[in-house]
Amino acid sequence: MADKDPKLEHLRRVPLFSRCDGLSLADIARLSDEVDVADGHTLMRQGALGSEFFLIVDGRVRIERDGATINTLGPGDFLGEIALLAEERRTATAVTEGPAKVLVLTRGAFMSLLDTSAGIRSAVLEALGARIRHLEPDSLD
Repeated sequence: MADKDPKLEHLRRVPLFSRCDGLSLADIARLSDEVDVADGHTLMRQGALGSEFFLIVDGRVRIERDGATINTLGPGDFLGEIALLAEERRTATAVTEGPAKVLVLTRGAFMSLLDTSAGIRSAVLEALGARIRHLEPDSLD
């Protein structure tokens, strides 16, 4: 039996992609760049417009809001998924703690994929719907 692709396994755990099949995940993976970043590299800055999503493959990323550390993320964690759907201001700053490897997916690449793949578009909309229902359990369907 072939080993599972770690890149696909990481992507499968992202709620936005949770309903995508293997082929769709492979399409998303192809658009993702694996990037090695140095210690102290700022992935995103609070208040800046967001246009990319990051998935941590290796290393640690410190999350800060208003200068205070609020979380530390590690392999398999992700940040910036809302930036794939809407160009909004970042709510936190993310800085690497030591060298790290991240997958980066840009909003432009993801939107072009949604334009060309009805299956991925449908899966992402279903995942968003499920997330909204979870966050707003008293809403009327």
